[in-house]
Amino acid sequence: MNELMDYAPALPEIILAVGAMALLMFGAFRGPRGENSEASGWLAILILAAAAVAIALQEPGTQRLFNDAFVVDGFARFAKLLILGGSAAALLLSFDYLRRAKIMKYEIPVLVLLSVVGMMMMVSASDLIALYLGLELQSLALYVLAAIRRDDVRSSEAGLKYFVLGALSSGMLLYGASLLYGFTGSTSFSVIAGVAQADAVAANIGLVVGLVFLLVGLAFKISAVPFHMWTPDVYEGAPTPVTAFFAAAPKLAAMALLVRVLVGAFPAMHVQWQQIVVFLSLASMLLGAFAAIGQTNIKRLMAYSSIGHVGFALVGLAAGSAEGIEAVLVYLAIYLVMTIGTFACILAMRRGDEMVEDIGELSGLAETNLPMAFVLAMLLFSLAGVPPLAGFFAKFYVFAAAVKAGLYPLAVIGVLASVVGAFYYLRIVKVMFFDTPKEKFSNVDPYTRFSIAVAGLFVLFYAVFPSFLVDAAAAAAKSLAL
Repeated sequence: MNELMDYAPALPEIILAVGAMALLMFGAFRGPRGENSEASGWLAILILAAAAVAIALQEPGTQRLFNDAFVVDGFARFAKLLILGGSAAALLLSFDYLRRAKIMKYEIPVLVLLSVVGMMMMVSASDLIALYLGLELQSLALYVLAAIRRDDVRSSEAGLKYFVLGALSSGMLLYGASLLYGFTGSTSFSVIAGVAQADAVAANIGLVVGLVFLLVGLAFKISAVPFHMWTPDVYEGAPTPVTAFFAAAPKLAAMALLVRVLVGAFPAMHVQWQQIVVFLSLASMLLGAFAAIGQTNIKRLMAYSSIGHVGFALVGLAAGSAEGIEAVLVYLAIYLVMTIGTFACILAMRRGDEMVEDIGELSGLAETNLPMAFVLAMLLFSLAGVPPLAGFFAKFYVFAAAVKAGLYPLAVIGVLASVVGAFYYLRIVKVMFFDTPKEKFSNVDPYTRFSIAVAGLFVLFYAVFPSFLVDAAAAAAKSLAL
């Protein structure tokens, strides 16, 4: 019994892995009845909830498993709860879409659960091998999800592009990891941190080269510029609930992994990796601001928007301080809610069984469906960073951390990019409220309506009680060795 208790810190991952296997058997033995049933989806949400409860009941402090390859601390618990919440919300949004598209298959919740296991391993990775195992477990499931509509050319193309570019990024990451192992003699973050001191780096450029390749692989996963090329095509081609899942949970997990790697394995190389992070941040913010202006497909626009938001989150990481890490966590939490809410509104863009994705189809929405138009406008204003909505505070925290760290040019360019980005959000609001109305959208299912309402209330009233999220993020940031 005591031996089993030693594995208690990994209980959430065990619950998800065993639950995924049980769900696979459940669907397989149900036969044809399992194909078009929501039962698997609801069971998957229950499994995610059980994992969240297991995380909430864990003892505070830091626990390590498997020769320090797997670490559970406040940072990991905070990120895992966000990942579980985003995954459950994406599953909830998928029911009506998958039923209408006639692809309500039990494999989809199973793939979501397996990808979440990988994400949670990524967040807790304290070793290059554990990092790679988590990353690949997540990625392999996501490749299949992107191409789940086998009768749709766009979905198949999205899956293929994601697979090819994902394999390329994994190769670069592995090459960087092999260099780091060769120059430090270990795959453990703590050992690498001990070897990669400032004087050692000056004498051994190989460490910097290994770090660069490792960061290139991780930049692919968060779709930071210039490693973003897969994002618009995959977002547009994948089924909309899958796109919502991609935009929320995996991106959040990859950002948390990037923070863990840089702070845990390379604290003494802050000067070196800060330059890379600043470049990725600037490039992502600027491309996300300008490239989205000419988009007419709302999913492609959200892809470029997500690239821009990755850049804003990286502003906090570039600061390299406890305040910066706290700002990144707050940003990710607020971005998660805004993204889920926006994609819920996109899923509500339906006439009969036909989904529409063109921004022009939102024309005059305020006259045909004022509540949806209002909430979507609030979500877009929040994404743009308009006060006093939640998105404003998210950007304020990361810019404040950058200013405190002396990164004034980065903060100034970030503010200017945010102003430019506000243009394409406001353009959608203008279409909804001032253009000639088009045919009314079909009634929205209760799950989508619920998601829209919750996200709208969050961005509207976050300013009333921001401390619960800020305090939790501050405690999570302090658990990392800075």
